[in-house]
Amino acid sequence: MAEKTRKSLGEQLIEKGLLQVSQLERAEKEAQRVGEPLRKVLLKLGYVSEDVLMTHLADELNIPFISLSNFIIMPEVVRLVPEVLARKYTLIPIFKVGDTISVAMADPLNIFATDELKLKTRFDIETCLAPEDEIKNAINQYYSVSEDMGKVIQNLEAETVGMSVEGSEETDMKKLESLIEEAPVIKLVNMVFLEAVRQGASDIHIEPEESFLRIRYRVDGVMHETTTIPRKLQPAVISRIKILASMDIAERRIAQDGRIQIRVGPKQIDLRVSVVPTVYGENVVIRLLDMTQMAVKLSDLGLSAGNSKIYDRLIRYPYGIVLITGPTGSGKTTTLYASLNQINDVAKNIITIEDPVEYRLAMIRQIQVNTKVDLTFASGLRSVLRQDPDIVMVGEIRDEETARIAIQAALTGHLVFSTVHTNDAAGAVSRLIDMGIEPFLVSSSVIGIVAQRLVRVLCKECKAPYKASKEELETLGIKDANVEVTLYGPTGCNACRKLGFKGRMAIHEVLAPDNEMKRLIIKRVSSNELKEFAVAKGMKTLVLDGLEKARAGLTSVEEILRVIQD
Repeated sequence: MAEKTRKSLGEQLIEKGLLQVSQLERAEKEAQRVGEPLRKVLLKLGYVSEDVLMTHLADELNIPFISLSNFIIMPEVVRLVPEVLARKYTLIPIFKVGDTISVAMADPLNIFATDELKLKTRFDIETCLAPEDEIKNAINQYYSVSEDMGKVIQNLEAETVGMSVEGSEETDMKKLESLIEEAPVIKLVNMVFLEAVRQGASDIHIEPEESFLRIRYRVDGVMHETTTIPRKLQPAVISRIKILASMDIAERRIAQDGRIQIRVGPKQIDLRVSVVPTVYGENVVIRLLDMTQMAVKLSDLGLSAGNSKIYDRLIRYPYGIVLITGPTGSGKTTTLYASLNQINDVAKNIITIEDPVEYRLAMIRQIQVNTKVDLTFASGLRSVLRQDPDIVMVGEIRDEETARIAIQAALTGHLVFSTVHTNDAAGAVSRLIDMGIEPFLVSSSVIGIVAQRLVRVLCKECKAPYKASKEELETLGIKDANVEVTLYGPTGCNACRKLGFKGRMAIHEVLAPDNEMKRLIIKRVSSNELKEFAVAKGMKTLVLDGLEKARAGLTSVEEILRVIQD
């Protein structure tokens, strides 16, 4: 029996209805005449589009087809493959995992290229398909004489001579539109993104001043200035970001919001971009969300043994409201997602309504608030309750209408998770009552409240022990000045970028109202009285939880007092 032969590219395209026989015949003759591969000639003649051809080839080869336009490649990965090899075979490494380099190639069938790559790098090679022009652009961008930001800024300054900062004139706008698509601007913006990811920043702040543009990163909740850019480059840098975020670069009088998705190595990073006009120009704040790191477990949140036991019981109630409270940036969303991950299974129908949906969760129906079409927390919650849910998560209770619907859901057999903005757990009760909710409804529906803050964790490599002072002993609640207590403070090393801290953890206050407290809620006692009652019953306050973590050497007393005073 004759061996089955593999169909040619032309035959495959004809079979899929993507190419006509007459077109293939002409393309084959032209390919033979000019000595080029058939796929290149098909593109030149316009018989198939590049996207269609690339998608087909990727399907046939069973490899990914990617666009490099949203990739940011780490310099250390680029250096693994010599530039001469990248240009010779039109390829570029995009990330490295373990002993394997993933490489984007224009021609993944070129076995000479993959063999030489293995020989030169001594790594295993995984190939993916990318458009040839994008690979060439990436080679020009990443294989440069210098990766230094200062060099890029100097090049840009030379190109922007004579262009006004405002860019309001037609000639300036035309020059700006061409400039923001050139390699130096693209490289500079990519460097800003890359450095933020490297430092583990949660936010990038791009702030115009009278004579320069300041770049600051928020790392572990604290702002750090990284560099400044000459003011004349402001239009190019900010317009490049606005283009990536699908904003109107000509509109500078109103606030705009947008979104960018990039890849840095194997990580997919979601960038939420906010632009507002200020007296010195547009101010940009970018929130970074690592979409590959949301497999958070409840055990990773830093709950103490006692608090963990109480909270684990609360999230397994069949009905009622569990509230997470704290200021913006205190990790409330992470706690909600970890809670849902903990109780998520095929036997439960879990639906969320969020603003925005920050991370995608398997088996959970997630709804994005959209005020333009009147999809608010309140209206969305009404619709959700008609979807036969067991568990509902409402991103935030902001008004009486949403609060009333959430309470009604809890009283009719649903477990509801949500957040409110208050300073402590007891304050959430007063907040609901202030919204207009009757105290008896609050007492009968709210089964648990968690207040939390994020504190920086001492760097394990350089934290230094010391004997607690008299004042610190008093803060810790120790009255005997003769007692020796060892605490730890920050020092600073290369591992933590000289900051003394690396990473963050949460401190908590878990309040589970019992029958006596419910009677106090109905009597409308103040939040301070509720807190005093809860503490008398054994509730651990935010400060006490934090100080216990400081005494365990996880953070410092100063850090606890910086985040919260009591």
